[in-house]
Amino acid sequence: MSSAAERHPARPGRRAARARPPVAGVAGRGAGLVAALLIGVNLRPAITGVAALLDETRVAYGLSTADATVLATLPVIAFGLTAPIGPWLARRLGVARALAWSMAALAAALVVRVVASVLLLPGTFLAGVAIMAAGTLLPQYLKELRASGLWIGLSSMSFGVGAALGAGLVVPAYTATGGSAPLALGAWALLAVAAASATAFAALRGGEPRSTGAQPRLRLPRGGGVTIGLVTAVFGLQALLYFAVTAWLPQFLADRGEPPAVRGALLAWFSIAGFVPTLVTPVLARMPRVLRWFGPGLGIAIAIGLGLLYLASGDRFVLVVGVLGAVQSAAFGLGITLIVNLSANTPSAGVVSAIAQGGGYAIAGAGSLLIGVVHEASGGWEASFALMAVVAVAFAVAVALVIRRAPVDLVEADRAVPEPAGR
Repeated sequence: MSSAAERHPARPGRRAARARPPVAGVAGRGAGLVAALLIGVNLRPAITGVAALLDETRVAYGLSTADATVLATLPVIAFGLTAPIGPWLARRLGVARALAWSMAALAAALVVRVVASVLLLPGTFLAGVAIMAAGTLLPQYLKELRASGLWIGLSSMSFGVGAALGAGLVVPAYTATGGSAPLALGAWALLAVAAASATAFAALRGGEPRSTGAQPRLRLPRGGGVTIGLVTAVFGLQALLYFAVTAWLPQFLADRGEPPAVRGALLAWFSIAGFVPTLVTPVLARMPRVLRWFGPGLGIAIAIGLGLLYLASGDRFVLVVGVLGAVQSAAFGLGITLIVNLSANTPSAGVVSAIAQGGGYAIAGAGSLLIGVVHEASGGWEASFALMAVVAVAFAVAVALVIRRAPVDLVEADRAVPEPAGR
């Protein structure tokens, strides 16, 4: 007869939980959590900064319209193509050190891409690779640090903080540097250096959590593939909508006659409006009764928000962009939370994160590029907005299906002490 722990691998008994060694010292764990926030802040300015300054960058580097379209979506395309790099680095260096090296690579890429026009696209792709590696490892890092729902929310919110900083400060930086797009874009390397230093310090202070030595098994448990597929769909569809809006909102506003300063401010407001929803969503996601209507409702709210954005004009842009930013940021927070909560243990979280974010960003990159192509082909925004509304409804359906799934355990039962799914 099997034991209770064997029948329910995601719910260890109290004795097993007490026997687990501490993840790290208080100082090391605190440093690791702070480093996680700094990393999150670095994962969007390389994208939103270019979006807010796309026309100026195109002129500065002599890009064609097609090149500018590729530039706006290239980081997200890189996300989907390079998802395995993060887990590969983690296996060889440890999660914290892999994160530190990812931030160092991001700093280098942000400098390289502004040195010459020939390096702009390769450097942007490399920045996308570094961002993807760090983004893939963050859920696993938070799982290992046993981050609470509040800290998961703070980590998710840090992405929005970075996006707002990138969009809101790049135009003033462009003006302050005498109209230099390379300087305005390259200055973000300093923030990446700060994150790399903080993460390296966390690893030295013991913020590198102890490994259980367990390896994910090759065969998925029954139903595990469906769960991972749905998590990937949820993450990918919300990412498609987020990056489509951040990439093309400034161009949409430009076509409506808004000046560069207003476009950058509205793109920053899109992220700022999502701070609180991103923070609160991981907490709400732990309440099954709330999640049943809140999760799918986000997709419907995004579809409505997109329709209102298309119909808006003038002063109404502030209200509509704020509402859309709030619900889309909540959807991102939900995507990250599902990766953590639907992984039964730390090794499983690494695998689920790599698959969900890798496949999800592949969907997002292709979809965001498609939105731009549809706009160029149709000569307007009607078809693009209609397509995004359909994606939002599909997101609602995927959430409704995944929230009833059980956590996925990819680890051999006799090789590791399992962890609570919600930790």
